[in-house]
Amino acid sequence: MLLASNRRLSLERLVLAETALLWRDRLLRADLAGVHLVARSTRFSLTRMLAITISKLGNGWIYPILAATIFALVGHEAWPVIALGGLNAALLHTLFPIIKKRIGRKRPFHVDPRLTSLLKILDEHSFPSGHMMTLSGVLAPIVLAWPSAAASAAALVLSMAWSRIATAHHYPSDVLGGLTMGVAMGYPLSACILGHW
Repeated sequence: MLLASNRRLSLERLVLAETALLWRDRLLRADLAGVHLVARSTRFSLTRMLAITISKLGNGWIYPILAATIFALVGHEAWPVIALGGLNAALLHTLFPIIKKRIGRKRPFHVDPRLTSLLKILDEHSFPSGHMMTLSGVLAPIVLAWPSAAASAAALVLSMAWSRIATAHHYPSDVLGGLTMGVAMGYPLSACILGHW
């Protein structure tokens, strides 16, 4: 009786493990199909140039532009919010390399030779998207301080998400993971500090 019960339990575990692997494979295929779908948008030279430009801005160039724009619109009141965005980026970047190396996910163009990288990569691993993580972490205090900036922030986030997938550097899940990390760390920290400012 005990032997039959153990066999039944082992069989149930085996079925659960096989089901989990099946769903994981389906999700991975759907993720790769998402990259192919979005990457098709770069068939035209204008959209290819736009994807490359947005991605390169996300390498760091967008942040001084963003700070200068906010400072020009708001004046000296912007400094604490700009500093908080910088703090969020710095804290996120202490975790980011550790997570990327631990997960070690290959970039889409490494997995599927039909995909072409449109620009040089900054590191070897795909998950999470550092561009999305940093941008969402920097935008968190801006949107908290000035809720009217939410639509502009959403447009920036969507543009960056599109560009990272379109350049075949990230899967949709990488982009979502980066966005989630940036918001999960940037929003509470920003709300706490701005609430005491």
